[in-house]
Amino acid sequence: QVQLVESGGGLVQAGGSLRLSCAASGRTFSNSAMGWFRQAGGKEREFVATIDWSGTHTYYADSLKGRFTISRDNAKNTVYLQMNSLKAEDTAVYYCAAARGSYAGRWAYEYAFWGQGTQVTVSS
Repeated sequence: QVQLVESGGGLVQAGGSLRLSCAASGRTFSNSAMGWFRQAGGKEREFVATIDWSGTHTYYADSLKGRFTISRDNAKNTVYLQMNSLKAEDTAVYYCAAARGSYAGRWAYEYAFWGQGTQVTVSS
């Protein structure tokens, strides 16, 4: 089992930055790929980024490349999402997720454990 708690969300002006954190508990964190997803009001949950167990390999939604960066610190059982040049359309609840395996892609079914989410609101 892995428990996930996101933090770092809030209100930011367009063009600003935020860094989200996801603290994990459970002894399998360092073996698991981790992902970030988001869900805007009235829309389906969408993939943001994923990182493999070692932090070596990352993969992003095409529309977010260059603005968002996913990273992890296995010693701290934490995964991060650095978000720069934020736009109003980035407004959403952001979810952290832990995969069952050491590698994972963009599909929600690959992730077994989910956090409660943190709200990010970008004002234009």
